[in-house]
Amino acid sequence: MKLDRTDRAILHELQLDGRLSNVELAARINLSESACLRRVRSLEELGVISGYAMLVDQRQAGYPSTVFVQISLDRQQREDLEKFERAVAHVPEVMECYLMTGDADFLLRVVASDAADFEQLHSNYLTRLPGVTRVHSSFSLRTVVKKTELPIR
Repeated sequence: MKLDRTDRAILHELQLDGRLSNVELAARINLSESACLRRVRSLEELGVISGYAMLVDQRQAGYPSTVFVQISLDRQQREDLEKFERAVAHVPEVMECYLMTGDADFLLRVVASDAADFEQLHSNYLTRLPGVTRVHSSFSLRTVVKKTELPIR
């Protein structure tokens, strides 16, 4: 899909503040309110804007630790991957899960309150997910860069 300058401006402003009113958004991008609303609705209908979300500070919510977990499965058949994916989606502390190439089959970003909390999660959930043969965990020391705004070209 080809985005023009106005579409990119809308996406930029809404990524900075998804709570902008249409009136304020239109003023920021120098567009009439009705034209701005039509553009936003079009971007939503096309799936470019997939939704709106509130960001919660992980540390303030009681999860100061981020753990990256590499998981290997005993088999990589479609049915085995799908079974794992369905199960991992139900673990609340798993914030992201990616199917990977390379040494591990999946990479997870997990939140925990501390090392003991992660140990419980590791023992009670991660190692018991379908097909898991290896779990390799790395604690993040600190976040250097974390963005929510995609570069829109």
